[in-house]
Amino acid sequence: MSRIGRMPIAVPAEVTVDIAENNHVTVKGPKGTLERTLAPEMEIKKDGETIVVTRPNDLKRMKSLHGLTRTLLNNMVIGVTQGYSKTLEVNGVGYRAQKQGNKLVLSLGYSHPVEMTDPEGLESKVDGNKIVITGIDKEKVGQYAAEIREKRKPEPYKGKGIKYADEVIRRKVGKTGKK
Repeated sequence: MSRIGRMPIAVPAEVTVDIAENNHVTVKGPKGTLERTLAPEMEIKKDGETIVVTRPNDLKRMKSLHGLTRTLLNNMVIGVTQGYSKTLEVNGVGYRAQKQGNKLVLSLGYSHPVEMTDPEGLESKVDGNKIVITGIDKEKVGQYAAEIREKRKPEPYKGKGIKYADEVIRRKVGKTGKK
């Protein structure tokens, strides 16, 4: 059995979980509502304060879907209670980030400023050289953070660019002069 798939999901008191046909799950909590249609083969049962996901058989596909379904449900429950956030750092001389309404304006050494509009349900804050993205959907938070990082990836020689706060850039030694 899948170790992750077997684990029950604890549902806090302030969260309501509705499981409709075809495993269309709606999770409502203090921070908002998330909806998702999960794999119809999986059996999702709610008993009291926990949710248990079971699989019909031991085919390879069912084993993979088992852990995935449980993790997606758990991420939804955590999202509506605590929410998710990712922190990015802007490093480099002349590189900066600003917030204008719901737009994130990045100066990254290009001939023009890069403007990005916050997707629905997400919020970005700029604090010095840090950009913090918060939201209730883990997938959307990660995707938006990846899109921002993609505008100027960190380079290995000086470390200039946009990197995740917990990311470590492997540095390389530059050219050396003639002897």
